[in-house]
Amino acid sequence: MSQDVTSHGRTTVFISKATPGDDEFALWLAPRLEAEGYRVFADIRALQAGDRWRKVLTQTLQQNAVKMLLCCSDETLARDGVQEEIGIAEDLKKELNDPRFIIPLRLAPFKKVFGIGEIQYIDFVRGWSDGLGKLLDILKRQNVPRGTSDASIDPCWEQFRRRSAVTLRDVPERLTSNWLRVEEAPDVIRFFEPSGAIDRRALDAAIDRRTFPMRLYNGGLLTFAGSEEVNTSLGDVGRFKLRDEIGFKSFLDDGSEGLKLRQQDASNIVVGMFREAWERALRDKQLIEYRFSNASGFHAGPEQARIKELIPWGRQGDRRSSMLRNIARGHVWQFGVTGLPYVWPFLHFKLKSRVLFAMPEGNDAGRPIDDAKKQHRLRRSVCKGWRNKQWHGRLMAFLEILSGELSTIRLPLAADAELLLEATPLLFTSPVSTALPNILSDEDEESDDSTLGRPEPDEEAI
Repeated sequence: MSQDVTSHGRTTVFISKATPGDDEFALWLAPRLEAEGYRVFADIRALQAGDRWRKVLTQTLQQNAVKMLLCCSDETLARDGVQEEIGIAEDLKKELNDPRFIIPLRLAPFKKVFGIGEIQYIDFVRGWSDGLGKLLDILKRQNVPRGTSDASIDPCWEQFRRRSAVTLRDVPERLTSNWLRVEEAPDVIRFFEPSGAIDRRALDAAIDRRTFPMRLYNGGLLTFAGSEEVNTSLGDVGRFKLRDEIGFKSFLDDGSEGLKLRQQDASNIVVGMFREAWERALRDKQLIEYRFSNASGFHAGPEQARIKELIPWGRQGDRRSSMLRNIARGHVWQFGVTGLPYVWPFLHFKLKSRVLFAMPEGNDAGRPIDDAKKQHRLRRSVCKGWRNKQWHGRLMAFLEILSGELSTIRLPLAADAELLLEATPLLFTSPVSTALPNILSDEDEESDDSTLGRPEPDEEAI
């Protein structure tokens, strides 16, 4: 985001919402943003008796807003007031020279509307806490101004919440992310060049057969492998000599001046190699691979779990258990994940939960249904009842089968180089919490075979 924002004196994060449909979400979100030092406006508490509400909203958006957080659902986006605010925000995008002035927050699947059709949203459908983590990340990266001293939460949020019988508690809340931190990575990455003339077509074919990640670059190879392994793997193509050995952290932070490789291009190469390592490791575990519209998902199959089998998980405290495969509405569902590597703000993998359907065959499942539209319909129709605790339990059980008795997940990068991921998702703490009842007991977690969770829409960008 441009530094011109602060010179305009704009410091308010404006929540555009429908009343009362989005009130509960706004009451949850606003104090958490204030706890992080942001100044927040939402009409449920900022308008006083006697205020001309439309005038106040318009003036705040036009004169004070540094970002507009747009609550997105078909019902909200159909409101005349929300459409008017989108129109004002479109003008402000040009006036402030900030094409990212509007940040859509996806609260439910919605149809695209004029003004936000091509803007990437932040997903809150899978879980508000997951969405909050992504939103805070975006606000920080776009340099949205916030207080540098101790943050304070406006007591009006709690007063309104109390009147609405939803209590805001001034106690920290421990939340689970979908991030796996990289615990250990190689010290160096290497660049090899051919010792003589090689057949480029033969090299491409050999690269396709390789047993470890590598990337062609500028006539040579980038890899984490050593000379002996490279020449053993590509010996039928030619000989390769080591030209450069670069510290991995330096490569990520600065690229390589010697290779004329920019930092962003270096990061993209690493991300591609890490993603390949993840997919190879999960294939080796004989998980069911299914190609979705934008990435491969890997799902528990009969090698990992029987239908209706409870998989124990939890390394500390009470052990829990969750199913990874079961039958609902005449179809076998199989839980899985897509793993996506990221280098910012630190090396980690983000996990996207998946549900894959197949027809029953004998005592187990047949091949996955080879119809993307039908898979999509099944996820939207069958996966409606999972609560957050169930999503979390299945993810933890899946990580248990990946890590086994270890506390890490091992992703080989070469014979003597590997990536180690922490097998437990990162936790973060919200400074405030809500006293909302948890009506699902541990014993009831698997009582209903048809409660398979929220939709997993394929159109969600990753």
